[in-house]
Amino acid sequence: MDHFIYRDGQLYAEDVPLAEIAAQVGTPFYCYSTATLTRHFRLFDEALDGVDHLVCYAVKAASNVAILKTLAEMGAGMDVVSGGEYARAKAAGVPGERIVFSGVGKTREEIAQVLAGGVRQFNVESEPEMAAISAVATEMGVVAPITVRVNPDVDAKTHAKIATGKSENKFGIPITRAREVYAEAAALPGLKVVGIDVHIGSQLTELEPFRLAYEKVAELTEQLRADGHEISRLDLGGGLGIPYARSNEAPPLPTEYGQLIKDTVGHLGCEIEIEPGRLVAGNAGILVSEVIYVKSGEGRDFLILDAAMNDLIRPAMYDAYHDIIPLVEPEAGAEQTPYDIVGPVCESGDTFAKERMMPKVEAGDLVAFRSAGAYGAVMASEYNTRPLIPEVLVHGHQFAVIRARPTFDEMINRDTIPEWL
Repeated sequence: MDHFIYRDGQLYAEDVPLAEIAAQVGTPFYCYSTATLTRHFRLFDEALDGVDHLVCYAVKAASNVAILKTLAEMGAGMDVVSGGEYARAKAAGVPGERIVFSGVGKTREEIAQVLAGGVRQFNVESEPEMAAISAVATEMGVVAPITVRVNPDVDAKTHAKIATGKSENKFGIPITRAREVYAEAAALPGLKVVGIDVHIGSQLTELEPFRLAYEKVAELTEQLRADGHEISRLDLGGGLGIPYARSNEAPPLPTEYGQLIKDTVGHLGCEIEIEPGRLVAGNAGILVSEVIYVKSGEGRDFLILDAAMNDLIRPAMYDAYHDIIPLVEPEAGAEQTPYDIVGPVCESGDTFAKERMMPKVEAGDLVAFRSAGAYGAVMASEYNTRPLIPEVLVHGHQFAVIRARPTFDEMINRDTIPEWL
């Protein structure tokens, strides 16, 4: 469910007509619904009622500080994967003890930054990283709380580029070596083992891969406790998918996911951490764009938009599907026309959809990409010297620009011409 609906023939974000935002901000732009963000976070939090838990929002999904602050005020923790994301979480007012630091390539500088600012735990991905955390913590005279991310060799049945739990993926320690690695952790100075971490991928549309992974984690918990380790916390990752195509079968609900967690690891007496990102932010955001031209080609028509692959890379990178709808509500039974929907970037890959059936539109019309709140703005670039597009947050009848569009001068002035030129 989201809060982008037609009202009186116009597409609204909560109580604000999107055409009104477009008139003030210009296109293209991202727009987020506070009501949808908070509703989706609450669904996960309520799904774990009765279990000691913390829902840590995966900052990589949508990292604007206003979004983070919205969730932080509801009690969310944060899952970060870089020093920059950590700084964003802190800027949003999230205390260090509610921030989990993940990622396969933590630098010593990032480790020191996070230890100085406070951290709930490091989710350790490798033995060399574990040694680096130990060394930095010892130098600083502090103790670093850690979990070890185990790779359970479970097929998440998702896109190959976002699967993380199979043996050939770069993430984590093979679960078959976990006891050995935990013994190494216990012997290193400056470390305190607090639990186990697992994350098998993103955009999962069925529960069985989670079940297989969590059952392995439950078994490992018992083994590690028998070895003398204190396992009081299980970080179960995120990954629950959203329905990008409205006709597709709906992925499992957070309530079903929560029940699965209780069934598989609830008996262990551990605090549970989960790290949803896409399901919190995905349907909470849309991308609004203007049709520049309608171009007739050989056997097909093209909608050329002012948004491009640098603004929303998912279709080019993942062959991802997004519903694309006009801001003016089509009449019931309106004739549908096939369009190739493309952007202005000079690459054939700058294509959002091919032969997409849509009501007839004209140059100057506005369209919206649904389910663009996750991995949209955060993956954008300035390719072709196209400015990063604004982000707008709606709250009831109000809206605010939470990231402004830079001017060309602001972009160019970041460059420096060397003295010999």
